[in-house]
Amino acid sequence: MCYDFAMTITNTRIVLAKRPVDEATPDCFSIEREELAELPDNQVRVAVEYISVDAGTRTMLRGEGFHHQVGIGDTILAGGVGHVIGSTAEGWRKGQAVRGGLGAQTIATVTPDQIERIDDSEVPLSAYLGVLGGSTGVTAWIGIRRVAKPQPGDIFVVSAAAGAVGSIAGQIAKRDGARVIGIAGGSRKITYLIDDLGFDAAIDYKNEDVNERLRELAPNGVNVFFDNVGGPILDAVLDNLAMRARVVICGAISQYDDLDNVTGPSSYLRLAERHSTMEGFAYFHFPESIGPATAELKEWLVDGSLVLAEEVLEGIERYPEALQFMFNGGNLGKLLVKAG
Repeated sequence: MCYDFAMTITNTRIVLAKRPVDEATPDCFSIEREELAELPDNQVRVAVEYISVDAGTRTMLRGEGFHHQVGIGDTILAGGVGHVIGSTAEGWRKGQAVRGGLGAQTIATVTPDQIERIDDSEVPLSAYLGVLGGSTGVTAWIGIRRVAKPQPGDIFVVSAAAGAVGSIAGQIAKRDGARVIGIAGGSRKITYLIDDLGFDAAIDYKNEDVNERLRELAPNGVNVFFDNVGGPILDAVLDNLAMRARVVICGAISQYDDLDNVTGPSSYLRLAERHSTMEGFAYFHFPESIGPATAELKEWLVDGSLVLAEEVLEGIERYPEALQFMFNGGNLGKLLVKAG
């Protein structure tokens, strides 16, 4: 992507027009175009190519909460990758591939501490938001290797198994010798888990009774549960735990639309009955593991032993649609918007 700096550069950005009450529908956003001024000192200008669409974004639209918050009229916060098209900062030059909090926009003007250089010579640029992304592949690696720690022969269950984090978590658990059962919605996802990812079994929560299927597939109980969903799915697995099981809370996408009324697990007493534990985490709680995780994930990606499907919506204007698409459970693997 080339830009002539003798010409005016226009940025197209997605801004928060109003706070969602329940679902983050497209009318909560607006599309704004702005002409960019001359680049200030110690700034880097990036042509954004891919924008990550993540479940955690929904919690940023509340106005308060654990994650950074988006103000009304502000650009939606999002991770992105792209190439430098201009710089007044030492050490940064045109053409460098970068990743960082670029936001849902086509041109990002940032300070050097907001971005990092990446190498897209061996892997696609988009991989740095998927397999090699902090909130995606690195989260899955840390969740498995540092928190869940499945052992050979363990019955390992993962929810949102066909999503970006769940699909990688399941593959790593399988690599570590566990028997992997994925929970996902719809026949397309079930086929993907079994045929493409090599899971041992899969449960279609939209068309099957999760509790009943778990009793069939894991008659002696679930040893490790890696949860990305919460709600009734979490309850169903808690009801099927083995003794000394480990429950890992990575996310709770079923709850993000109404965080003021989160539905907690009604079957949590199974933890006490079965001498089991429940632990939550985020990848940034393990800063010392980010480097090793990234290195090993890249090795697997390059040799083809780890796969992650990508669904890409073309055009920055489709970002609100992409966010809604994800929360409706439509995407397979990593969901991205191609901005430029």
